Amino acid sequence: MASAGGVEFEDLLPVMANKLGGEGLIRELCNGFELLMDKEKGVITLESLRSNAAAVLGVEDMKEEELVSMMREGDIDGDGALSQMEFCVLMFRLSPELMEESWFLIEQALQHHHHEEELLSNNDNKSKNNSSIS
Repeated sequence: MASAGGVEFEDLLPVMANKLGGEGLIRELCNGFELLMDKEKGVITLESLRSNAAAVLGVEDMKEEELVSMMREGDIDGDGALSQMEFCVLMFRLSPELMEESWFLIEQALQHHHHEEELLSNNDNKSKNNSSIS
């Protein structure tokens, strides 16, 4: 179970990620954003979250302070609304299992990148040594 603003919910993002893959998950998050956003402003506002949360998120019993807390937690730039990027980041942050998996993948990518840099550096050194020998 995960929690947002004191509301407990089942964390389905890892299941979706495994089923849909990375691109499919992002596509679904974008679809969710569009369902929650204020159509005129192109962002999720407290009002659009309030009016669409029950239908989209299935959380009919969310209290006002829980909605406000969720908005505050996701509003990275402090403009009082959630952009598509802020919404996606919030969804990942609210999914502990997916966050853990994401950090693992980032670490793997960084280690792979570091290993490639070492190989390139070693090859450059060998090339320099061979050219200085000739």
